[in-house]
Order: sequence, then structure tokens, then C-alpha cells
Amino acid sequence: MTDTNPLHDRLLAPLKGRADPFLHLPDGGTLSGAGFYGLCAQIAGTLDAQGLRPGDRLAAQVEKSPQALALFYGAAMAGVVFLPLNPAYTAEEVAYFLENAGAALFLADPGREGVMAPVAARCGARMLTLGADGRGSFAEAMHAAAPRETATPRAEDDLAALLYTSGTTGRSKGAMISQRNLLSNAEVLAEAWAFTDLDVLLHALPIFHTHGLFVATNTVLASGGSMIFLPRLDVEALIAWMPRATCLMGVPTFYTRLLDDPRLTRDLVTHMRLFVSGSAPLLAETHAAFEARTGQRILERYGMTETNMNTSNPYAGERRAGTVGPPLPGVEVRITDPETGAELARGETGMVELRGPNVFQGYWQMPEKTAAEIRADGFFISGDLGRFDPDGYLQIVGRQKDLIIAGGYNIYPKEVELVLDALPGVQESAVIGVPHSDLGEAVLAVLVPEPGAVLEPGAVMAAVGDSLARFKQPRAVAVVPELPRNTMGKVQKAALRERFAGQFAAG
Repeated sequence: MTDTNPLHDRLLAPLKGRADPFLHLPDGGTLSGAGFYGLCAQIAGTLDAQGLRPGDRLAAQVEKSPQALALFYGAAMAGVVFLPLNPAYTAEEVAYFLENAGAALFLADPGREGVMAPVAARCGARMLTLGADGRGSFAEAMHAAAPRETATPRAEDDLAALLYTSGTTGRSKGAMISQRNLLSNAEVLAEAWAFTDLDVLLHALPIFHTHGLFVATNTVLASGGSMIFLPRLDVEALIAWMPRATCLMGVPTFYTRLLDDPRLTRDLVTHMRLFVSGSAPLLAETHAAFEARTGQRILERYGMTETNMNTSNPYAGERRAGTVGPPLPGVEVRITDPETGAELARGETGMVELRGPNVFQGYWQMPEKTAAEIRADGFFISGDLGRFDPDGYLQIVGRQKDLIIAGGYNIYPKEVELVLDALPGVQESAVIGVPHSDLGEAVLAVLVPEPGAVLEPGAVMAAVGDSLARFKQPRAVAVVPELPRNTMGKVQKAALRERFAGQFAAG
């Protein structure tokens, strides 16, 4: 064991003497770098006082606030492993995470204390509360505790966080994220996206997810910048604060909502140098519309819970709609045959595999799952299907579990969706495979019309005839007002498959 703590030393310690703002708050107030550091040190001291030791797990299901953000960095300072939980999770969902992680302490919103206290007790976790207003029993404990003077020594491969995958199939898995995983990615992104201490990031993402908690915040910390810290996606707030910002990181919904507002203009974004999109695919149509309106091309990148960021369209260079760019420095990406694991040639579609200092340590208490998904040579089998174009830009064509096999033919939903999205009147699409008595699976297109448009299923199916081979064409079309999404904007195809499972029941 060394006497260093990489995350604290590189990201947090530089704030210690920083008098200028680190966080700009919605009410117009600010929190200086030194003030944020003090908050983290106070939290670290409180975790000590609560009896947590290095390697113990701290779970938090709290609303976004400066104190909530500081929980992770205070935990890192104390050597405690942080487990952020979506505030939307039910008590029973939380029970699984607390029990599986063996959480020593659980922080809940004061408004849910009555519901969550029995759950925490059942799972053997002590529970305290922390509200978005900074109040609660944990806040009271903070007032009574002495702040940490120094950080707990941690090695690069010591765990910093447990992030649970969404668990759409089977049990949710806890990805073990180390100090090195996070720090390497922050430093690479700060350089790749040209962040400096002059940057002001407009932060409206949730902080229970890798995008808002690690990608956004760690990159800003690594570069000495600051953040406008908004509680949630609110177009009014984004537009009001944008003239004071230089960068925005969002999910595609951020950009579609902004495009719906006529106040999004070139003049509004003159101070902005970078718009980043991730966590879900960005439609090429959104990409084009945003550039036409603002003169700025959105930078799309590719990451996941287990790896943070893997690839990115270039900051200085061509940003290609429909791709997530080349691999980031230090990250290796290969495309393999899903059946044999053999590496495929450029241009062929297969499994995306990843290796680098950003790739997680494995799944918590699931050695068999870890062995199945991380190869002996260190490559992680992502579950995503993709291909490289001739210039080395990666295109993600879907998840392996979303692959449709109809009559023995492989059909990649993304290919069909791109054709559907280009049709007049189609705002967006989701293509799924549903059971079919003859083909095994058949292609179903679920479409959302543009405002005021009427989509006629027969006309849609006829319109794709020249663009798609017969076996790829939808056998049916469903029109819905909106697609089901999770909190990060990803379309929930499992929910669609369940809803439309009987579409071809008669064959």
C-alpha cells in the first residue's frame, strides 16, 4: 500500500486552496473549490465517525445537490466504495442492491425514510438521511464530525465505486470500478475534448450514473474548470445559463428538447465551444438539425457502465453522424465473431470488445459472470454489436440481445431504424424482433410520428422496399406517441418486446 490516494491527489486536492467558484448554483450562489473540498473532507470525517472503514460500501439514494455530489469524493477520500442509486428505484429494488453490495451505510431522502428504514434494517445497513436542501440526519452527523485532514491511502486497483447495470435481463450486476479506471478516463477525456481551467460545464445530468457523476465531474476536476450545477434537465434553465457556459454534456433528449425551443439560435451558443451527447444513440436527423440551427456539430461518444468512455468523435476533426468515433487514447477496441471470438476485418459487423485502463475489475460477487465476459487477454465482451468504417470510426448497430434472427438471417435493428427514421413524418423508430410461428422471429417497427403527421403502416412498409432486403423489412408497423425510455434516454426495447409479444401469434 502506498501513502497516496490517486483520485484525491489528482482530482480533489487541487481544490484545497481554490477561492474561485467550482459550482455555480441555480439560485445564483456559488461554492468555491475550497468550499467543495471542505465539504468532501467533512463527509470523509463523518464516514469515519460512523464506523466505516476502507473498502466498506456506502449506498446513496438521494436527490442531486452539492452535498450529494460530494458524497462520492468524500467516500474516495475515506477509502470507502460508493454505490449511487437512482432515486426512482422502489424499496424492493433498493433492497437487492443493499443486500448484494453488503452496504454498511445507506443514505436516503428524508421524504422516504418511513419506506426505506425497514428495507435498510432487513439488509443489515445503517440508514441516515440527506435531502436536496442539505438537511437530514447525515447532515447533522456531519456537523458533529471532525473533517478529514488527509486521505486514506489507496492503490490504483482499489475499488472506488460499485455501479449496478440496469439489469434488463437477469439480476443486475455490480460493476467494480477502481481508482485507476476513473482517473485514467478523466485525464484522457480532459485532453481529448480540450478542457481547461477556463471551461464552465453546464451540468444537468443525474449523478447516480457514470455520465453525470464520473464523465462530467471528473473531467472538469481534471482540468480545473467549473460547473453550472442544475438539478435536472430543464430547457428554461439551460437556455438561461448557456451564455455563461462553454460546454454541455447531455443525452439525446437534451438536444431534441432544445431544438423544440425557438430561442436556441446561433447567438445563444456563441459562448459555447462543445456539445457532447452520449448514453443513447443520437439520431442523424437531430445531429443535422442542431448544426443547421446553431452552426455547431454535436460530438457523440461511446461508453458504458463497466468502462466509462471508450471512443469519441474528434474534438478537432470530422464528427460523423451515426458513429461514435475512433477509440480514445489507451483504449483498444476490436470487433469479433460473437460465436467464435475470432477478430473480424474492418467493415464487418460483430461483437465490440474493449481493453484498457478504463475497463472495470469485474462483477461484484459474480466470478463466473466476470470470467464469461472478460477474456483471459483482458478484453471485455461488451454485448454491443458494431463495425468500423474505412476510416476507423466505430458505428454501434445495437445490443446483441436486440439482434433479430428471422428465418435464420441476422438482422441488425439499427440498419432498419436508419431507413425508417429517414421517411417523411417519422420522428423516431425502434425495431424489435417478436415471436413468429414460421420465422422464429419477425421484424416489427415501432414508430413515433412527427407532430401533426399521420403514419399509415402499409405505406411505411411499401416505402422501405427499395432500401432493405426482403428479410429485413418490417412484417408489421405499430405507431405510438412515444418510446419507453430509462432515465438516461435509452429506449427500453425489452418493454416493447413484452408489449408486442403477441403481434404475430397467429403466424
